[in-house]
Amino acid sequence: MTICYIDAFSGIAGDMLVGALADGGADRGLISRALDSLAIGATIEWDRVQRRGISATKFRVRADAPAKHRHLSGILKLIHAAELPASVKAKAEQVFRVLGEAEAVVHGVDIEKVHFHEVGAVDSICDIAGICLALDLLGIERIYCSPINVGSGTVQTEHGILPVPAPATARLLAGKPIYSRGPAVELTTPTGAAVVAALATGFGAMPPMRVQAIGYGAGDHDFAEHANVVRVMTGHASGAAEATTVTVIEANIDDASPQLIGYAMELMLDAGALDAVVVPAQMKKGRPGVQIQVIAEEEKREELAAILFRETTTLGIRFHTAERRVMAREFHEVQTPHGIVRVKAGASGFAPEYEDARRIAAITGLPLKQIIAEAAFAFLNLKKR
Repeated sequence: MTICYIDAFSGIAGDMLVGALADGGADRGLISRALDSLAIGATIEWDRVQRRGISATKFRVRADAPAKHRHLSGILKLIHAAELPASVKAKAEQVFRVLGEAEAVVHGVDIEKVHFHEVGAVDSICDIAGICLALDLLGIERIYCSPINVGSGTVQTEHGILPVPAPATARLLAGKPIYSRGPAVELTTPTGAAVVAALATGFGAMPPMRVQAIGYGAGDHDFAEHANVVRVMTGHASGAAEATTVTVIEANIDDASPQLIGYAMELMLDAGALDAVVVPAQMKKGRPGVQIQVIAEEEKREELAAILFRETTTLGIRFHTAERRVMAREFHEVQTPHGIVRVKAGASGFAPEYEDARRIAAITGLPLKQIIAEAAFAFLNLKKR
């Protein structure tokens, strides 16, 4: 699997990301010709610049005429009429729809009535189409993004002076890991936020990967505090020990039947929770209770929280992020006298799969511990060969 990791330590804007992907190997000529086919009066420029000692690509769009305010339908017509692969058009439409939904909520109007203002300008249309094409040219199958530096202070918009992050940006990054560091300026734009909100699989630590190319895309300003660039790393998924950021969901419960707790845990594991435990707890006023702890990928957070609310009596849930370190592991199938059992093995040891052993024990009537022992014995013999 080909991965792109976006390091947004100085925020993320559309032009910065186009520049970084081109710097990382996407063909600039193909991008320029494709953007020319949008026929919106844009001149594409590529420059080599320095940002605090880092050499980076600066992507610029020069508009031949004043920017127009466009509705979503008009922007999508431009994209679908351009000389772009169908998959690129679909991704660009996805980004604009996500952005349109955020703008619609902020302004309290229907998505089709949203005037895209700055985002409807020529440069932003080129940014989004250019990013989607560059990802396609690099064969990117999955995108991950670091926690995002959004900046601080205020920003001048067509609606007047607004706080940073701008309302649409804040809406797009709700639930994502963000922070503020550096100069009091807007570091993450609605365009940049929309791209990662629409296309990124996860946010947090870099996934295990073999890096093949690195690209830097420059922002307009050259700050004294840090290099104003976004970095992309592209490569392939690896079997290295995994260090990823996960969401931990917690709830304290002292008024639910144990059957309800057990059922909720089963549902959350079936829905994709990475792990789930119940810890005995002494609640206020001396009441005995439990604390449910669920570990999940960030994108599963809301689905699992909904199950916890629906299936238990809790009235409140806590979320926090944690780093999860997982050793590389692989599965082997071993033949026991009673059937095949999968064995999970890694550097720290091995263990027969419980569900496989349980199924065989239920069918044969033999003790579960016997099936597990026979599977372990078979695996050790397999490793000797």
